[in-house]
Amino acid sequence: MEVTASNPGAAARRNEDIALDLLKFVATTAGVGRQASSATTGFTAPSAPKPDDQVTHLLELYGRCLVAVQGKGAAR
Repeated sequence: MEVTASNPGAAARRNEDIALDLLKFVATTAGVGRQASSATTGFTAPSAPKPDDQVTHLLELYGRCLVAVQGKGAAR
């Protein structure tokens, strides 16, 4: 797909798709949003995060992924 003046949203949509794929990868790898396992070996797991907190965390992570894909903030 070619990005032209008549189709300026194509690049933005592609960045959003890439950021979403990156979010899925990071969330899966880090276990973000996954329920805590109830089976323990003598250790008590901290209380499970609330669903609202998980959603907020995932949205923040998506924003960070989108910034990374767009290349903004690379000079930090």
